[in-house]
Amino acid sequence: MTAPRHDIVAIGNAIVDVIAHADDAFLSKHGMTKGGMMLIDNAQAAALYDTMGPGVEISGGSAANTVAGLASLGASAAFVGKVADDQLGRIFTHDIKAIGATFDTQPLTGPKAEESSTARCLILVTPDGQRTMNTYLGACIELGPEDIDETLFAGGLITYIEGYLWDQPRAKDAIVKAAAAARDAGRKVALTLSDSFCVDRHRETFIELTSGFVNLLFANEAEIKALYQTDDLDQAVAQIKGHTDIAAITRSEKGSLVVTGDEVLTVAAEPVSQVVDTTGAGDLYAAGFLRGLTSGRSLTDCAHIGHVCAAEIISHFGPRPEVASLADLVSQKMGRAA
Repeated sequence: MTAPRHDIVAIGNAIVDVIAHADDAFLSKHGMTKGGMMLIDNAQAAALYDTMGPGVEISGGSAANTVAGLASLGASAAFVGKVADDQLGRIFTHDIKAIGATFDTQPLTGPKAEESSTARCLILVTPDGQRTMNTYLGACIELGPEDIDETLFAGGLITYIEGYLWDQPRAKDAIVKAAAAARDAGRKVALTLSDSFCVDRHRETFIELTSGFVNLLFANEAEIKALYQTDDLDQAVAQIKGHTDIAAITRSEKGSLVVTGDEVLTVAAEPVSQVVDTTGAGDLYAAGFLRGLTSGRSLTDCAHIGHVCAAEIISHFGPRPEVASLADLVSQKMGRAA
C-alpha cells in the first residue's frame, strides 16, 4: 500500500447555506417538518427566500462541513462536489480552499450552468436551536463518474460518503467508482446516513452498504431507528452490530454510542452553555471522530473529540467552526492534541 496523500477524501453536495431565524408558525405555514430536510426546485427556493427573514450566507453541505472541521483539526482533507461557475460557486470554492482543503472538481459551465446554478440550502433555525432545511440541489445533480479521480480516493486513508448523494442517480455511479478505488487500494470507507428522511428514501441500499462494504457508519438516533424501522434503539444497535466495523450513533445531549462487533461504548456529550443552532452538529462530530481514528486514538477518544467539535458548532450560528483552531480547542478540553 502506498503512503496516503490525505487523511480523508470526502464526496458530497457542494452547497451554500442561507440561514435565518424562524418560529414554528412559519414552518407550519410552509408545510415543513421541523428538523428535517426537504428537496425543493429553483422556483420554490426563490419563493421561500423572498419570505425568509434576514439571512446569513455560509458555505455548507454536510460532507464539506466535515472537511472544514477536519482542516481545523489539522488533518489533510480533500473534497469532491459539483458547483456551477457562478457567484455562489466561486464563494464555495474560495471558502473550502481557504481552509486548506483540496478541491479540484471542475465547475459546471455553459448552458448547463445557466439551468442548474450552484446549490443552496435555505435553513430555518427555531428558538430551540433546531434547524429545518430546504435544499435546491442545482449543480450538485451533475456530479458524475467523470468527476472522480480514482488516484485521489486511492490515496486517502478513509473515503467519507454523504448519504444525501443517493438522491442523485449519476452521483450514485460516482460514489461506486470512488469507493471501489478506495477499497481496491486497501483503504477504508465511511458513510453518513444524513437524515431519517434520506434513510426512508434509500433504506434497502443503505442496509446493503452497511453489510460488508462500509467500514464506518455515522448516524443519529432517529436515523439508525429509521434504517431498521424500529422505535427501539437497543434493537437497532443489535442489528447494526457486526454489519460494519464501527457505527457511531449520536444522541444529542445524551452523547453517543460507538458500536463494534464486540462492544457498545457510551460516551458523554460535551457540555454547552446554550444551544444556538444545531446545523452541522453531526458533521462536526464526524470530523472529530475521523480525526481521532486517523490519528490512532481509542474509539472513546474519537467520540470525545467528536463531541468537543459538535459542542463548538452548536454554540453559534452556522455549520463551520468559529474558533481559530479546533485542534487547540480539543487540546484544551482533553489535555492533548486530536
